[in-house]
Amino acid sequence: MSCTSRFELFLLGEGEKKVSWKWDTRVQDTAIFTFNKEDHTLGNLLSKRLHKYPEVIYSAYKLAHPLIAQFELRVTTDGSFSPKQVVVKCCHDLVQDLDRFSREFTKEWELKKIANNAERK
Repeated sequence: MSCTSRFELFLLGEGEKKVSWKWDTRVQDTAIFTFNKEDHTLGNLLSKRLHKYPEVIYSAYKLAHPLIAQFELRVTTDGSFSPKQVVVKCCHDLVQDLDRFSREFTKEWELKKIANNAERK
């Protein structure tokens, strides 16, 4: 029996896709996206961010099982944009937000180091 590191559970295997999607035939303008090798971190980020878009009527995610790194994201739009379009836009916006957060954090961290060095002198 081999011991694998937790991070290895999030690495895609040969031929595995990160995201797949299908239309929900029961509800108009609704799609279900399956994210492989991801968990609550991304599921919650996407779901909460999608709520900010006026064209999104509903978004929620669920994990298949706590020990399986996979979740389903259900998105319903008002029809002005497809669910796939808003999920792609959401991912793009989240990457921009995280980039901005990283730059601001780094700037503040550097300023803190400068301030600490000035106090020591």
